[in-house]
Formats: sequence, structure tokens, C-alpha cells
Amino acid sequence: MTTRVEKVELVDGWVRVRTDGVEIRLLLMTEDILRIRAGFDGDFAEESYTLVTTAWPDRLDEFMGAERTRVTPARVSLDDRTDGVSVTGGNLRVEIEKDPFRICVYDGEGTLLHADIVGLGYLEDSNRRRVHASEISSDDAFYGFGETTGPLNKAQKLITMSPKDALGYDARETDPLYKHIPFYLKLNRATRKAVGYFYHNTFECDFDLGREKSNYWAPHSRYRADGGDIDLFLIAGPAIRDVVQRYTTLTGRPPLLPKYALGYLASSMYYAELDAGSDRAITDFIDIARAEDIPVDGFQLSSGYSTQETEAGPKRCVFTWNERRFPDPEGFFTAMAERGITVSPNVKPAVLDVHPRLGEFAAEDVFVARSADAAASVGEGPAVGAWWGGPGRFVDFTKPAAREAWKRWLTEAVLDKGTTSVWNDNCEYDGIIDKDSRCDFDGAGATIGRLRTVMANLMCQVTRDSIAEKNLSVRPYIVCRAGHAGIQRYAQTWAGDNSTSWASLRHNVATILGMGLSGVPNQGADIGGFHGPAPEPELLVRWVQHGIFQPRFSIHSVNSDNTVTEPWMYGDRTSHIRDAIKLRYRLFPYLYSLMARAHRTGLPLMEPLVSAFQGDPAGDDNSDDFMLGDSLLVANVLTPGATTRTVRFPAGEVFYDAWTRERYEGGQTVDLPVDPGSIPLFVHGGGIVPLSANQLDSLTRDEVTDLRLVCAADRDGHFLLYEDDGLTRAHEDGAFRETQITMTAGDQVVLDLTRRGDYRSAVRTLLFDVIHPGRAPHWVALDGDRIPQLLYREHFDAADVGWHYEPTLGSVLIKTPNPDGDLVVTISFEPVDMLGM
Repeated sequence: MTTRVEKVELVDGWVRVRTDGVEIRLLLMTEDILRIRAGFDGDFAEESYTLVTTAWPDRLDEFMGAERTRVTPARVSLDDRTDGVSVTGGNLRVEIEKDPFRICVYDGEGTLLHADIVGLGYLEDSNRRRVHASEISSDDAFYGFGETTGPLNKAQKLITMSPKDALGYDARETDPLYKHIPFYLKLNRATRKAVGYFYHNTFECDFDLGREKSNYWAPHSRYRADGGDIDLFLIAGPAIRDVVQRYTTLTGRPPLLPKYALGYLASSMYYAELDAGSDRAITDFIDIARAEDIPVDGFQLSSGYSTQETEAGPKRCVFTWNERRFPDPEGFFTAMAERGITVSPNVKPAVLDVHPRLGEFAAEDVFVARSADAAASVGEGPAVGAWWGGPGRFVDFTKPAAREAWKRWLTEAVLDKGTTSVWNDNCEYDGIIDKDSRCDFDGAGATIGRLRTVMANLMCQVTRDSIAEKNLSVRPYIVCRAGHAGIQRYAQTWAGDNSTSWASLRHNVATILGMGLSGVPNQGADIGGFHGPAPEPELLVRWVQHGIFQPRFSIHSVNSDNTVTEPWMYGDRTSHIRDAIKLRYRLFPYLYSLMARAHRTGLPLMEPLVSAFQGDPAGDDNSDDFMLGDSLLVANVLTPGATTRTVRFPAGEVFYDAWTRERYEGGQTVDLPVDPGSIPLFVHGGGIVPLSANQLDSLTRDEVTDLRLVCAADRDGHFLLYEDDGLTRAHEDGAFRETQITMTAGDQVVLDLTRRGDYRSAVRTLLFDVIHPGRAPHWVALDGDRIPQLLYREHFDAADVGWHYEPTLGSVLIKTPNPDGDLVVTISFEPVDMLGM
């Protein structure tokens, strides 16, 4: 326990706080990020697989290579008084109270962002767990925490981070799930300011967000970890978006994924589990999808392809192929590529004791090793833990030799067959019960209890590097179920093996939104539910209608009633599913631009209303509705038998129904009629939504040749449209195009398109769809030259250049060939007195 300060001193730009307990060090890493580290282990060792930005030397700098950036910390000054010490610098002020000891942090306006709880601030409990407690109030809401169940706001919840293989989890109550991301945001509802807490620690941990109550302590939240230091990066806002962007400067931002990653990714365990002919069953599925006019771009190949007959019966054996199911893997990948499909084979990081190649793998000494106690009783060798099909041994990705061996095996068994995509699965390592089992830790040695949470990240990093070494020109596409903070640097993730229920559909929305606020924008949940009976027809339709807005859109199942979840499984509902998936593909220019924004900034694609409209308290607890980018409000139907959908529009804003163009003022609640085909979607005032006007059936093979720009012109707005080839890494060398679209509202609406980059767009025709109900323009000009008005719609459709006002939509439609350079569109809504002229 730490109770009083003995000495505070400034040492080489950081502050040492000597106490009667643990030593604490403060470093103002940037103007808005304060590092508070309580050195329970005494050595303050810097050895992080997590951070991509540091302000100090780190033992793993060479391993991290170009991923890591070193910054110069912000300067601070000390004012040492009798009762305390003020540390000032950047945009923060730290008050160190001496006796009793605690640390308080204020922003530049004097708002209290964080305060320790006296006596509970930095302590080690009787089980040697490290504990940090922070003052909270009834005004505080809590968001983030990576992948969780239940509501978006975690106030008064207890959250555990001990990743599990949580098959068929309850989307409301199961805790924990698959990820370990010890980061959260605290929003004070009174000040409307947010602050981020990132605990840089890989041990299993838990968070108590005011659930526990004791008369002896002020209301508080508690972080408790099984080991390591209290290493807190406190990140000032005041906006939630500010915090997310600053957090992702620490842990990394996502790569620009290949464009097919935004397509429909088909899957089911069924196809790879057939007695024979799985390859033909999968190509037949793709052919049926084409015949049903349903776009598809990927296939997530379940692990049944690796099933082998062993002495214990048929078992999944990583890096093998079942010859009855896939007699010619290379031919299978070729056949899928000819159909425009990227296959992502499932790869697992453990080896069964009955694996036919066990001796080969063991000879390379790649596994997590037994603990000293276990070795004393059964001898040296790999740790053995629970695994799919029986006892197994787990690859130690913290060992350089193991990483190199894995690259070789992955390349030979998977990549050489003809793919640039891998699905890493079952990476939680929760089958190793002995947490003292030993890992290499790049030569330093540590326990699996410390390092199991980072194994998924390292496995994905090795996978990325393997794909790059095989083919430097392509963009790796990796999918992963587990992950520690920073997993967004390597993989698109999903919320694991959810259950088939209306509750999963609804509560998985908050799960995805929480991941987006935790720096992981490329996230989704299995559409239709992974585990359980077949989804009923209405549930499947509503799940697809929601799923098209998820960054990862995959229908994936292992149905307990022997059915297979497919888009056409209910013939009378296929049209609704087809229409929804086609909408997903029309949204591609918008989604791809948002993915490029996430690559630049770390901001989510699916964003909760509390973040998008932080000034509106009514959105603080909304876990159902969300913004897709800045321009679209999504209010999916999430309940069975619904005939209406209640939507509350954020205060101070304006929205337009995307289909009818009806206008809604913010702050009001509306009951909207819905039918089985309804997808409630609203364009935000000032929003710009680029859509493909030509229907895409494959993101890999088809191009957007006709671009529709939907613009809600009642207020100023902007959008950065991003284009490149979508498949290679040529964009890293400048082969991209960014079009900054700036919209100025008023009696004259001006749309200014400014281009940058060397990529030549495939777009040939631009169609501006400018929402402006109640008044048609007087004239429209392109680059100052007025263009003809075409009153008859068929004449407009046939023309190359012209404009038309569509009264039923209240929209001005403007058509022009896509110029190679910049473009200014001016639309005059100035009143004209024709009778008096």
C-alpha cells in the first residue's frame, strides 16, 4: 500500500515519485497523454509488443522495426510545495498530494479528469494482484473495454479480460469473450468531457466500474491485474474521437485492407466437413450465389479441410489437407480465383498429441514449455493443454525460431496453394491451465500467464509477414478471433461464436460499437448466428439487413439442427436478402473511404451516437442506433414482428430518410412504419454519401464506373473520397486518388471537388443527388458554365450533361462526365420572380 510521498524529483524530463510503497514515474508523452507507472516489479523494464509509439528505448525495438516510432516527450515543470507538487506541461496539470498520497490530473481548463482513491490508488493485494482505483461519480459513463457483452455503457458493471473460447455465448451476460483490450473511455455527463484509460499490461485483469460499494471509500472504479506494473496511459479528450485517435497513435492503426474484405464473405463449417468433395460443394455455392444474383467476394474456409484420420479418430490437424475433401488444393484455389473469390483458410496455433506431424514440429522446439513445477514432476518438454479434439501443444510466438518455423509451414501448407489471406482462429490459449508455463519472450523468458493475451497479435504479425514475403505486391488479408490491444494493426476481427437468437442480433451491435471505440474499426459478428438452430426466416432477414453495415460482413454457421445458413435458404425471403446485400455493394465507395479514414485516424466505421453527437445526452445509452461514418444514421429493425421502429434523432441535427427524403428535425422521437423489406437509414444534414450507381457483383472484378453523390445540402459539409486499385500495395507509392468534396450551403449551394494522387479513377460518370426539398434550382453551373435543365426524366437519363429536379424526392440530379481534374458545381436556389421579369 502507498500512503505518503517521500520525495518528488525531475529526472531527464520525467518525474520520479518516491513513496513509502511503490515508486511511481510520470511522463508527459505528448501534450495530451500522461504515462503513470507504478513499478511493482522494480525494474521498470521497457519490453512491449503493444506500443507502436514510445518516448524511450525498448528492448523489443528491433523486433517491432518500422512499426515503432520514437517521439520526444513534452516538457514539464515542477512546483514543489509543503502539501503537494504541481507538474505542468502540454495541456495537462498533475497535482501530487503528499500525505495522504494521491494523484489528480486536470486539463488546461481546470477540469478534473482523473483522481486516485486515497489508500487504493496503487497497491498489491494478498494474491499479488496489482490494483489501481480511480474516483468516479454518478455522472460518469464508461465505454470501450474491447469486446464485451451487454449494454454499451458499462457503468456499475464488472468486466473480466481473460480471453476464452466462448462458443455459443450469451450476448447479454457472458464475460469474458475473446479479446484482451484494457482500454476504456470515461465520459462525465455533466462536463461532457471524455478521458481515456489505457492500462499497458498483458496480464489477465478485471474492471469494476462502480459495482462494488463500501462506506469507507469514495465511489470508485477499480482496475486489477494478475501481475505486472500499473502502467496507465491517461489520454485527455475532451472529445471521445480525440481519445480514440490518440489511443491508436499508441497501439496502432489498421491497414488499408483489400477491397474484397468489404464484400460478402461466405462461410459455414458444413462445406469443409463433408465426407468428400468439399471443393466442389464450395465452388457450387459460389455458382449458386451468382445464379441467385447475390454478390460475393470471399469464402472463409473452416478447419475441416485439415481433418485427418488418427489413432484417436478424425481430428483437425493444422497444416494438413484432407485429400477426400480437397484432392487438389491448388486447383481449388485456382477455381475460386477464376470466380473472383478470395479463400481464407482457417489456421490454428496448437498441435494435437495425435497430429501426424507432431515429431517434425517438436523437433523445431516451437512450443510453450512446461513450468518448473510441472517439469519437476513429468520432465522437461512442451506444456500440454486442452485443445480441439484432445490434449495439445501451443506454439510460442514470442520465440524467434518458432516464428520463422511458422512462416515456413504456413507458406508451404497454405500460401503456396494459392491464397494471400488467412483466418487465424482459436488463438486465446485458454487451454493452458498452468499459467506458469514458460515462454521465450524474445530471449528474456516469461510465463504464459503474462503473454498468452499477445499470442494472437504475434501470430497475425507472422502471418502478415509471411504473405508479404511470398508476394510483396499484394495486401495481406487476415481475420482473427482473439487479440490484445493493437490487434487492429494486423487483422479484421469478429465477435466469435455467437448464438442464434434475436438477443444476439441486438446485443452484438453494442459489442461491435465498443470495439470501434477501442481502436478496432474492422470488426463484425457472424450474420445469422454461428451456433444454435437455424435462424428463423424473419431473424435471418433482419440480421442480414443489419449486417450489411458491419465492417466485416460474413454469414457463418454451425447449426445444431443440421441445417446450413445460406442467403437463399428461405425462398420467399431471398429477395429481401438479395436487396440488402446489393445495397452493401452500392455502398462500397462510402465504406472504402471510411476504411481509408480508419487507416489514417483510427476512427470507427460504425460509431455510437454518444461519440458522434457527444453534446446530446440522450445518446449516451443508445446501443441500438449508430452512425456509419458522419453521413448515415442506421436504425435497424432488431425485434421480431415489428411493424414500427422508434427512432430518436440527435438534438441540433437534421436528417433525411434515405428512401423517401422526408426531413426530420433532431431532438424528436418518431415511430416509423416498417415492413419485412425495411432498412431504416437516414442521411445526416451536411452529409455526403458516395454510392456506386452501377450495380457491383464483385468488388474484385467490377469497378465503380458511375458514381452517385448523395448530398444533404441544408448545411455545410465535407467528405474525403478515397480510390485506389484495392488489391495491391501500389497506394503506398502514391497510386491513389483522394477527392476532397466540400459542400457550402446557402441560396447558392457549391460543391467543390479537389483531387490529389496519381491513381486514374475508373469512374466515368458523376451523378450529384442534392437533397433540397421544396425548391428547385434556377440554374446549375459546372466550373462556371451553366448546363441545360432537362425537365423530362428520360431525356435526362439519356444525356451526358444536364440537370433535372425530381419533385418526388426533393432532389436536384446533376449529371456530368467525370473530369480528370478538379470540379466546381454551383446550384442556384436564389428566388426568381418569373412573373415580374
